[in-house]
Amino acid sequence: MNLLNLKTFYEKYKSHLIVWGIYIIYEVFILGLLSKRFQPPAIYVVIYLTNISVFYTYSFFLNKVLDGSKGTLKILKIFLLIALAICTYIITTHLLGLLLVQLHLFKVEVPLALSMNFVLNCIYRSLLFIGFATGYVYINKSLEERKKVEALERQNLVTQIEKQALENDFVQSQNNYLRSQINPHFLFNTLNFIYNDARKKAPMAADAIMNLAEMMRYALKRPEASEVVPLSEEIEQIEHLINLHKLRTANTINLELEVTGDLFGLRFPPLILLTLVENIFKHGNVSHSTQPAQIKIVYQNNNLNITTINMINDNKGKQTESHHVGIENIAKRLNNFYGEDYMFRYYKDPLNRYITEIDVNIVNPMARLNR
Repeated sequence: MNLLNLKTFYEKYKSHLIVWGIYIIYEVFILGLLSKRFQPPAIYVVIYLTNISVFYTYSFFLNKVLDGSKGTLKILKIFLLIALAICTYIITTHLLGLLLVQLHLFKVEVPLALSMNFVLNCIYRSLLFIGFATGYVYINKSLEERKKVEALERQNLVTQIEKQALENDFVQSQNNYLRSQINPHFLFNTLNFIYNDARKKAPMAADAIMNLAEMMRYALKRPEASEVVPLSEEIEQIEHLINLHKLRTANTINLELEVTGDLFGLRFPPLILLTLVENIFKHGNVSHSTQPAQIKIVYQNNNLNITTINMINDNKGKQTESHHVGIENIAKRLNNFYGEDYMFRYYKDPLNRYITEIDVNIVNPMARLNR
């Protein structure tokens, strides 16, 4: 055992060593001085080795009995354990005495037969340490139960705090929900009032208000990231976005939207199509006189193809980095929804056009119902 192990052992059993040290000093020196009679060292070794062994052995087995038995059976096992401990103590003490005589460490002659006085003395000593061990075990049990009760109380307190926090969050969520219902309702009523007031005086502004209101209404639905939405609704938002840009630029936008196939009931991940169109307006040249920007959506034979084509804006003041970020996000979303069952590519062609293509197989459940 190295020094580190000795230190660990001492830290773990320090209280035991101190108590045993005090008890042995008390019995050997104080009682010896009072009686003016000391025994040979070998006798003390036999006595305290046996006493300490009985203490810890009995403690170990008593723990097992208390943990594993109940009722009358437990009481019977405890009495049997006490009897075995006493018998073992008597026999062990006697045998150790004979051994010490053989080793010439004990000069007093030890008879082979057990005397009544020896047996009674062993019974007294064994019962003394059995009593110590019983108290030790029950004190430990009491401390363990106390720790369990304290742990349960702490857990109950934590549970109560968490429950209160959840209730507060629930109330807050209810308030936020009501507030979110009130605010959009007020907003759309106000936009509707402005639209009706501006329709006769400024029809272009009224159209812009209506397109903006529809886009905001759609955005407030906030579909979950794992959901798909009707593709027709995404196309409606594209149309609103195009109309807003036309109104903003006095209809100088040269952009074509072409939709082919029956899209009724067809669902697609949200914001992918909108991101592609927003990238066209942010980073493309949508006012080229001979090369219009194009958005083509074709659905046939359970295959959806989305293609965007736009001239690259040569204005060096424009930032192009965000274009790639949007494209990368689209790729990630497509991968999350379709795994490897899709095609997405983007490139620049010799005509200085930026082209994106999405190709994915989607079975429209509504098409089967219409057959």
